[in-house]
Amino acid sequence: MSPRRNREKSSAPREDAPAAPFGGSLRRVESYRGEDWVVQTVAGSQGRHYRCPGCDQEIPSGVGHVVAWPDHGPGVEDRRHWHRACWGARERRGAGVQRGRGAPRY
Repeated sequence: MSPRRNREKSSAPREDAPAAPFGGSLRRVESYRGEDWVVQTVAGSQGRHYRCPGCDQEIPSGVGHVVAWPDHGPGVEDRRHWHRACWGARERRGAGVQRGRGAPRY
């Protein structure tokens, strides 16, 4: 049996591979609350903390998450940082009612 040969790794993209949309980032358009939102997956930033609007919990620095903003305007103030699971469950969750520790759950 002959020894295994490792292939040389090329830094150039393959010609038969499809080009990624939006300049190589993982952006897509999804519907939420009756309007289109641009959704981008990010790896997480160092030193920045965000608050997820889905669960109202903090997204620590360095944690991968999703950034979403309305498709009608690319305003920086309209961007929201979500946990990936919270973005996926956004339609199934109820209203973001804030309760205190001693409040009843009904």
